[in-house]
Amino acid sequence: MENSRTMFPFPYQPYNIQEQFMQALYGALEQGKVGIFESPTGTGKSLSLICGALSWLADHEERKRQEAAALLHDGEAALSASTDPSSTTSSSAEPDWITDFVQKKAERDLVSKLKEEELKRKKREERLEMIRNNVQLKYAMKRKNCEDDETFKLLQLSKEEKTEAPEHKEDEELIIAEYESDDELKGKSRFCVAEDDEDDELVEEHVTKIYYCSRTHSQLAQFVHEVQKSPFSKDISLVTLGSRQNLCINEEVRSLGSIQRINDCCMEMQKNKHEKQHHEEGVKRKRGPAKTVCPYNKTSALQQMRDVVLGTVHDIEQLLKLGRETHSCPYYATRLSIPPAQLVVLPYQMVLHEATRKAAGVQLKGQVVIIDEAHNLSDTLSCIHSAELNGAQLCRAHSQLTQYADHTFKHKSLIVMLLFLLGIEMLTINNFHFKAHIDNINLFKVLQKYFEKSMISRKLGGFVEKYAGSGVSLHTQTNTNKENRRIEGLNRYLQTLQISSPDQQGSVEADKVLSASPMMQVEGFLMALTNSNTDGRVVVHRQDNSVKFLLLNPAVHFTQVLKECRAVIIAGGTMQPVSDFKQELLFSAGVGEERITEFSCGHVIPPENILPLVLCSGPSGQELDFTFQNRDSPRMMDETGRILSNICNVVPGGVVCFFPSYDYSRRIIAHWEASGALSRLSNKKKIFQEPKKANQVEQVLSDFSRCIQRCALDGGGLTGALLFSVVGGKMSEGINFSDDLGRCVVMVGMPYPNIKSPELQEKMSYLDKHLPHVGGRSPGQALIENLCMKAVNQSIGRAIRHRGDYSSIVLCDRRYSRPATLSKLPTWIKARTSTHTSFGPAFAALRKFFLEKKQKQV
Repeated sequence: MENSRTMFPFPYQPYNIQEQFMQALYGALEQGKVGIFESPTGTGKSLSLICGALSWLADHEERKRQEAAALLHDGEAALSASTDPSSTTSSSAEPDWITDFVQKKAERDLVSKLKEEELKRKKREERLEMIRNNVQLKYAMKRKNCEDDETFKLLQLSKEEKTEAPEHKEDEELIIAEYESDDELKGKSRFCVAEDDEDDELVEEHVTKIYYCSRTHSQLAQFVHEVQKSPFSKDISLVTLGSRQNLCINEEVRSLGSIQRINDCCMEMQKNKHEKQHHEEGVKRKRGPAKTVCPYNKTSALQQMRDVVLGTVHDIEQLLKLGRETHSCPYYATRLSIPPAQLVVLPYQMVLHEATRKAAGVQLKGQVVIIDEAHNLSDTLSCIHSAELNGAQLCRAHSQLTQYADHTFKHKSLIVMLLFLLGIEMLTINNFHFKAHIDNINLFKVLQKYFEKSMISRKLGGFVEKYAGSGVSLHTQTNTNKENRRIEGLNRYLQTLQISSPDQQGSVEADKVLSASPMMQVEGFLMALTNSNTDGRVVVHRQDNSVKFLLLNPAVHFTQVLKECRAVIIAGGTMQPVSDFKQELLFSAGVGEERITEFSCGHVIPPENILPLVLCSGPSGQELDFTFQNRDSPRMMDETGRILSNICNVVPGGVVCFFPSYDYSRRIIAHWEASGALSRLSNKKKIFQEPKKANQVEQVLSDFSRCIQRCALDGGGLTGALLFSVVGGKMSEGINFSDDLGRCVVMVGMPYPNIKSPELQEKMSYLDKHLPHVGGRSPGQALIENLCMKAVNQSIGRAIRHRGDYSSIVLCDRRYSRPATLSKLPTWIKARTSTHTSFGPAFAALRKFFLEKKQKQV
């Protein structure tokens, strides 16, 4: 079988660029490359990924079978061949029969191993075939005391009657009892199998698989729907992973709201289940109230759901429905499905964060990872591995640790670790250790001892709840020893943080946040402090009483993924600029140029369906220069209003206008309102604005869409709608402005990040120190330009979503005409972009573009 392909199963005749994409993807996977794949939205990227990657997986498995069969045949032939002892001589001191015996044993061992692997493979295939054919499976698997395994520690129905707890001994047990965490699954077999039963199920082994990850659950659901439409839908074993918050079907637990509280409650019920099982086995139960367990725990139900998941492709909504039907927990059933699954669909964090990856049972060794929507991968890695604590969390963590230390008369050194905020400053990790007086504490040991099994993180919340208002002081009593004097200083500082109570704030949401234990955030912050001193900084903000760990080197946490995986595919609609991306994330992680492959394709739309324009001046001749010094001038704001007015005169349907920041959006709209420009715009198109709250976005988009539809039928003088949005805001990513919703996208100015930000300045300084200078630019300067253009590319990519779509893009700022800036636009847009120093020719081109489209539709 050849190691390349020219034909791929596809639900319809693929575009040429899709065939090229799949061929390049197949080659990258076969050769074990790190691939950077760019395919604009609307070109069928998801289907190309699915059909290209799954075709490779099918061929790879077939090649493995053929190679194993050939080895087995050769091994059996070697064993059956007779050897003439008289014809063999040995130059060693060992007799010939010993040499022959050792050789034969090695051959027998190889043959036995190959036969065993072939038997396992056949059993897996037969089992999946039975599942897909709806055959009733009988589970003969025997479990040797596996009930303490977390996977099966879930659930038995009931809330038992609670009795009053004794007041003394149980208190100590509450503190020192240990939780079993997700990490404890490491090293344990998912199934314990009796070796003497021929019908017993095999201990699950990880088959070769593809991990597909994306940014949001809606993007993952969309990918799963594409798999369901593909030619592979009936033959692939796919599992979708999510958090407890997304997959829990226990309504009482779901109602807790925050993911931390849901996690804590789930783990608590697992512990309760464990204690109940020991009680049923005759172990004397400790005095205290009977405890709640979750109702979805039967092992057979989990296994049944796992098999249904492996037999049919499900998205998360379908998993929730299946879980309710089978009375089985989707969160744990999907985790059981990982080893035999061929395609695992999961959020970024479950792949990119090592602790989360291990807890979920995700193993990357020799596997394929596809990271989609990866244009902000560097920022995503930094965000995932950063940590922040605010004043409220600090005060509550200090209070809880104080009570914990007072009650048990030990472990007071933990209190000292809670953050001496000394003003607004940027500190290295080592300097922060000194400032916070924790330089003599081994954080690795602290995390291992106190947090590894989540004892403090999960127990302190219950401890404080139990003792709050019951005579336990919220602060340590004054003592005379040196350690307590140090604690008193921290105590006095934390009391100066004026944190209002939830009642004072009058917010139910605030009450929910504050009622959750802050110790998980403390654990995350302490874990962040174990990074190398050069890889991060600690930012202390006195003004808002917060402290944040900022990761400067995201490559350090991407290195393991790149090393372990057979191949890594980094894909997106817009991956430009690639050179700086490679330097910061791949070369810094030790990936050589020879392992990197790049693929970028054009759009499927005809070239005449897009009109990108760079405007250097407006209708009155005013130069468009939206630098910080010029953008607030009344002349610049008035000129921008005139540009929009002209655009709305000739563009039908929807116009989406992006401003560089919320602040500038408010100022320029207020100016137009005062000058009458806004009223004039509203006479041509109904005006909508990006909402302040994320949960209002859908309603605004719905109203925007309905208005455009009504105007197309009978606008009553209106030609459509105008939507004001913000780059990097709620509508600049993941929103679809196809067809009439986005006939023109206007970009006002260039959305450069705040250069005065301490975090950004530190990042620039780090890059300048550790990365090479290219083309006369420092890496820090390149970062600023790249952040700006990535944001621009995401925003203008909201329009043109399919082959028959058409749209114009108007970039309002003379700085877009610079060759270095133009080069950072997506190739398919850059090739069609024209720069205009005066407004007249640009407006004429815009009017002609839409006139021709209108004539074609008649």
